[in-house]
Amino acid sequence: MLPFRSLINFGERKNMPIFQFIANHLITLIRQGKILPGSSLPATREMAILIEVHRNTITKAYNELRAQGWVDAIHRKGFVVRSDLPISKPRSYPLEIKYYSDPVIPEKASIYIPKGFNFIPQKLYPGSIFIDDGFPDIRLAPIKELLKGYQNIIDRKSVKELSFANSLGDSRLAYSTADMLNKTRGLNTRSENILITRGAQMAIYLAAAILLKEGDEIVVGEPGYFMANSVFRQFGVKINFLPIDEDGIDVDRIEDLLRKKNIKLLYLIPHHHHPTTVTLSFSRRIQLLKLIQRYRIWVIEDDYDYDFQYQEGHILPLASNDKSGQVIYIGSYSKILTPSIRIGFMVASTQLIERAITLQKLIDFGGDVAMESSLASLIDRGDLSRHVNRSLKIYKHRFENTSKLINSELRHIISFRKPLGGMALWLKFEDSYPLSKILLKLAKSGVVISGTTYYKDAYKHYNHIRFGFASLTDNELQNVIEVFKKVISKS
Repeated sequence: MLPFRSLINFGERKNMPIFQFIANHLITLIRQGKILPGSSLPATREMAILIEVHRNTITKAYNELRAQGWVDAIHRKGFVVRSDLPISKPRSYPLEIKYYSDPVIPEKASIYIPKGFNFIPQKLYPGSIFIDDGFPDIRLAPIKELLKGYQNIIDRKSVKELSFANSLGDSRLAYSTADMLNKTRGLNTRSENILITRGAQMAIYLAAAILLKEGDEIVVGEPGYFMANSVFRQFGVKINFLPIDEDGIDVDRIEDLLRKKNIKLLYLIPHHHHPTTVTLSFSRRIQLLKLIQRYRIWVIEDDYDYDFQYQEGHILPLASNDKSGQVIYIGSYSKILTPSIRIGFMVASTQLIERAITLQKLIDFGGDVAMESSLASLIDRGDLSRHVNRSLKIYKHRFENTSKLINSELRHIISFRKPLGGMALWLKFEDSYPLSKILLKLAKSGVVISGTTYYKDAYKHYNHIRFGFASLTDNELQNVIEVFKKVISKS
């Protein structure tokens, strides 16, 4: 057994809750390959004795790992590290692998990889606080209710029944999603217009694969969501980048392009644009809807966190007012619950959905029937709606608190425009504080920026980060601000 007492150094804990600190350390050990995939963690009582904490603390830490998708709770085995994690294997001696010749990758198999972004910093430090890209706080998610529904599905249906379920997953979730969208987003849609996907990213890919061919011209915002842009580049399209200002994408420039070029598709994030967090203004929405109708241009509306709007009166999606059927609406349950639950949806015409179904079968034949059914139950019982309402109040408080602290403590270094909603802020650092240096110093001091950063290569004229505040408690945020101040004072 690993010497957990020496591997988990409580001297580095600072003000972090003990269970969270233990969970973070265990994640680091899993990442490093010290705790191997498929291996069982010590029983809660045994681990509590090993590291001299209360058993309930270990139980909370293990449940945190399970909620994040690092371990599974298996009957009679306890908590087991998932076997499908991309874990690095530890090495006790240098190992060099040599090939007689480097394998040749066919040109058509090449993948566009965006540059200038920082998914994971150079090094992970144990006990760090992670600033994500704008994700929900998994500690707020109704995991118990979801897992209870999951267990009920497993108990009610045999493994054989689940294996031969609808090849597109659980069809009930499409009905539940349609009902939810009609009640909360004014879409007036039906289940046959909805495709459940493994996250919003799959939906973007499917829509692009159906609509685009090499040489097509499309329009996106700049700066924009790099993962969507990467998808579009795979299909060899010509991307027209239009500026994003405080009112969203420049619709006058879109109209000018439509007059001059044969534009096939427009990719938009009207609510809380990624990465800048701005919301498309009402006047521009009206202008854009007229252009869609007139030019019959396809639109992918990526509405990844619609539910978290903090102003009075929600702004409805473009799709709710689209009479042409040209707007493909995409959303995600991952941004409502937790990133580890990879369930999204696409809303489009029945013809387009049928084509998407055919394509989806090539990469995801059956879906996650049990989880999708459990999520449908969560929606039908009203649990998801209650979770959204409860989370909205908490995130709004964290939004205001984060804005206040940054403005009061760091305004001489960091500037930002308060968005109308979302789970992240778009922070601009003064040029005299280059992120190339700041990020590493922050990581060494216990604050890891795992969200999107813009500061190098094609984005070297930026000095910005997306600061996800929704997953930070008040204490965690205060600790982060103190680290920022300490690092900046020494820069």
